[in-house]
Amino acid sequence: MPSIDQRPTALVVETLSGTPYDLSLEKPARFSLVCFYRGLHCPVCSNYLRELDRLTPALGKRGVTTVAISSDTEERARQMSQKIGAVNLRIGYGLELPEARKWGLYISASRGESSIGIVEPPLFSEPGVFLLRPDQSIYYISVQSMPFVRPNFQEMVQALDFIINTDYPARGEYIGVV
Repeated sequence: MPSIDQRPTALVVETLSGTPYDLSLEKPARFSLVCFYRGLHCPVCSNYLRELDRLTPALGKRGVTTVAISSDTEERARQMSQKIGAVNLRIGYGLELPEARKWGLYISASRGESSIGIVEPPLFSEPGVFLLRPDQSIYYISVQSMPFVRPNFQEMVQALDFIINTDYPARGEYIGVV
């Protein structure tokens, strides 16, 4: 997993808009929010992405761009977009699992049909949320091995107000001997 003092690996994926998402080309005023999600099969993801879509304009007012990315196919990503009624959120798809691992994401194997009756892909990444500065350096990381209890996007909007108003630094920056 990349540490706070590093820039993560390159990130380029296709999006449903037809324009690839390339992190190196993102030029947010303050942060890029990259939300990795499990895929169409995950009911927690659909609720989570619905909330991120709803809050994307509020994040944008704070200088934050958003994207949600999975290893799903284009068709499954499109189904997820329709399911959540995405209006504001860019949806990326086709994340290669070796790339997901470079980002520090956990990889899970299919258990067949999910609780909502959709078959899980043979392998897929677990969730992660990253806030990256305009130079792509890491400001915030949350990576999970389970689909449950994710960072709350409404709280993140409130935290961003504090971060912006106080010029709060990234934490976890110490990499010396302990």
